[in-house]
Amino acid sequence: MSIWELLLAFVVVVLMLVALLANVLVLMCFLYSADIRKQVPGLFILNLTFCNLLMAVSSMPLTLAGIIYKSQPGGDQVCQVVGFLETFLTTNSMLSMAALSIDRWIAVVFPLSYHSKMRYRDAALILSYTWLHSASFPIVAASLSWLGFHHLYASCTLYSKRPEDRTQFVIFTGVFHALSFLLSLVVLCFTYLKVLKVARFHCKRIDVITMQTLVLLVDIHPSVRERCLEEQRRRRQRATKKISTFIGTFILCFAPYVITRLVELSSVVHVNSHWGIISKCLAYSKAVSDPFVYSLLRHQYKKTWKDIINKILKRSSINSSALAGESHNRNLPQLNE
Repeated sequence: MSIWELLLAFVVVVLMLVALLANVLVLMCFLYSADIRKQVPGLFILNLTFCNLLMAVSSMPLTLAGIIYKSQPGGDQVCQVVGFLETFLTTNSMLSMAALSIDRWIAVVFPLSYHSKMRYRDAALILSYTWLHSASFPIVAASLSWLGFHHLYASCTLYSKRPEDRTQFVIFTGVFHALSFLLSLVVLCFTYLKVLKVARFHCKRIDVITMQTLVLLVDIHPSVRERCLEEQRRRRQRATKKISTFIGTFILCFAPYVITRLVELSSVVHVNSHWGIISKCLAYSKAVSDPFVYSLLRHQYKKTWKDIINKILKRSSINSSALAGESHNRNLPQLNE
């Protein structure tokens, strides 16, 4: 193995371990907190978490084996199953992010009617659509034998070995990425830009009230005035940073892989194998970033995880004190003797 292949294998191992740990933490928070389970977005986050976990235990290990051995890991049937899962899970995770953006759009733009427009039944219908949409493409690919080991990405994915199927496969790949990546990106941009518009409008109203208050309070201390102005700046930047993170991570992780998949179908441009694996690793990195972007960095999940840690530490302290008391009682007879 070359130094590049060793480095890429190390990256895949790190992505796999971090994705497993981070998504398991999200799942633990969901199971522990009743408040998180009551919220409708929790269903979308749970679906996204399962997709990321399955990706980390199915597709990532075979990609690691493909990088190390430079050949198809396992038999054809195993590779086809993993390719089916990879196509299904990638599409499902993209649509889950789009569903989360729709939920935020309804909550911010239509706050008074949110609970009537986004109920558990509505969320279940949206998830049913994402599953049907995500399953349709790998089912078609499997029926046409378009799943296999692709050396350019060192992974089991969409791949056609027959030259006579090239035109149909190019059309299928274009439609697949248009109805998965492009559709999700359009929904993300539309919904989050609407959310940003409303957030900026509310920030302006709060800023006007704050400035009027500062003008009326003539004797206010300069440090207090400065803190109020600093809070204004942070408030204006907070919504922009969050929305930029949602859209930016989606584009950064998936766009290079999707563009590479489309470019390598043309016979004009030659794609380097190292870049193919790098673009695949970028797509895998979404399973690492999702738990932090959508869950673990939010206040509710932070509080839940702190409660879990405190509960574990409390149990361990109780057990240790109980063991210490028991050992002390055992030593008393020896001292009396």
